[in-house]
Amino acid sequence: MMNKSVSPQNLALVIGSGGGIGAAMLAQLGGDTNYSEAIGLSRCTEVSVNYADESSIANAAEFIAGLCETANLELRLLVVATGFLHGDVGQPERSFGNLDAAYLAQVFQINTLGPALVMKHFLPLLPKTGRCVAGFLSARVGSMGDNALGGWYGYRASKAALNQLVKTASIELSRRNKESICVSLHPGTVATALSQPFAKTGLNVRPASEAATDLLAVLAGLKPVDTGCLIDYQGQKLPF
Repeated sequence: MMNKSVSPQNLALVIGSGGGIGAAMLAQLGGDTNYSEAIGLSRCTEVSVNYADESSIANAAEFIAGLCETANLELRLLVVATGFLHGDVGQPERSFGNLDAAYLAQVFQINTLGPALVMKHFLPLLPKTGRCVAGFLSARVGSMGDNALGGWYGYRASKAALNQLVKTASIELSRRNKESICVSLHPGTVATALSQPFAKTGLNVRPASEAATDLLAVLAGLKPVDTGCLIDYQGQKLPF
């Protein structure tokens, strides 16, 4: 039985730990003394998270809740490091003439609907007192105020929708815990399978380990006043 007199230890959870940025963040969190345990979940972990199957998300949340109860842990950091830009179903659109229902369905499934279901099942696990942080990987191209180039309709729209979900969730979280923080994160252009085909000459393409270090530093420095914002890897707030 858990000793209720002993203060709970902090747990960090990365959903999407099979990707480049997620794996790098999990590896670094494993050595972070602010957390007694760091866990990664993905489609390939024993307890899997499959955005096309809500029951898998619910089961994973139940697993984490049970772990917190039996091991005297509190979920203090939740990172959702999933994303989709291109694949077998299609590529980012150059024009509205390229819009395709199958591609749009896939990009929204992974970039918007999946994270929304993560909110549904995992945000209730965050403590109701004390500082806790939820960070969702988004993208600067999801900013409507920063869109000067056009193109990439589905990816832009799915990340813009994610930003709205994060903003809305941040308000609800603040009502249950005034010290909670929920943000969207722009990691920059990172050397991963997601961005590799689009890493043009002259872009500042950074290793996943560097992006992870930057993002974790940003998350560690956030305050409740920052909740609901879209923040880049340098800690700068970006327009929605």
